[in-house]
Amino acid sequence: MIFSILEHILTHISFSVVSIVITIHLISLLIDEFVGLSDSSEKGMITTFFCITGLLVTRWIYSGHLPLSNLYESLIFLSWGFSIIHMVPYFKKHKNILSAITAPSTFFTQSFTTSGLLTDMHQSEILVPALQSHWLMMHVSMMVLGYAALLCGSLLAVALLVIRFQKVIRIVDQRNNFLNNFFSFDKIQYATQRRNIFRNTSFLSSRNFYRFQLIQQLDHWGYRIISIGFIFLTIGILSGAVWANEAWGSYWNWDPKETWAFITWTIFSTYFHTRKNREGFNSAIAASIGFLIIWICYFGVNLLGIGLHSYGSFTLTSN
Repeated sequence: MIFSILEHILTHISFSVVSIVITIHLISLLIDEFVGLSDSSEKGMITTFFCITGLLVTRWIYSGHLPLSNLYESLIFLSWGFSIIHMVPYFKKHKNILSAITAPSTFFTQSFTTSGLLTDMHQSEILVPALQSHWLMMHVSMMVLGYAALLCGSLLAVALLVIRFQKVIRIVDQRNNFLNNFFSFDKIQYATQRRNIFRNTSFLSSRNFYRFQLIQQLDHWGYRIISIGFIFLTIGILSGAVWANEAWGSYWNWDPKETWAFITWTIFSTYFHTRKNREGFNSAIAASIGFLIIWICYFGVNLLGIGLHSYGSFTLTSN
């Protein structure tokens, strides 16, 4: 009873705090005068991290196993993975970029977890025989942490594509305006617009330089986060193959969960290959596709509830 109450308190505290963090982010976008808001946001994410950590430890203690036995627990673990990425000191120099990804990701995951749709899964149950293995901690934790890192990196790639497309649209608009001015018969109007163009040259160049720097940072940090996620995903797939051999007598069976995990791995392998040939655009497209594939693998396949991972549906573990 005590553990249940403590879990309930920690769940709602973490959701409330991350909701406040999102509100702070929105206010900081609209109002630049509040300098201390970024510090409050940082403290809020730290509080969220410790609340989710306490929640996982609480469920671990009274259930006797790592809390990854159903979709509810794996979503909590996924939001914990998002908060870990925010807490990594290696990314400290670019917290603003990462917090714009990790905070909303944690918020939406916690929102679905506390929405009431998964109420039947809140109570931890005894693991089915197929999951009573020491490989549960290794395989499922690596897969979920890999999903968290890959989702964050993919969202950075989506942001990169948005900025690139905005730049292309503006270039097209500028060319159209230039053609209109070039064929204009009103010389006074043309001269006025020409003076305005020269007057704003320094502003446009600084703006383009800032956009170029932002694109480079998104590509740089997206690559590093995706690299970490790809390592976790690879370890998770390999450990899952070993576990499958022990449980089912075969390393690979091509059921829907395994097939989509392999597709996810292939998509992000393509990401690394395209990034070597041409940085930025092509790899960002691959990562954006990977964002959708991850959700199909993690969430969509469980809707079917078929295959050897049928226990990984909405009633039991989701890995």
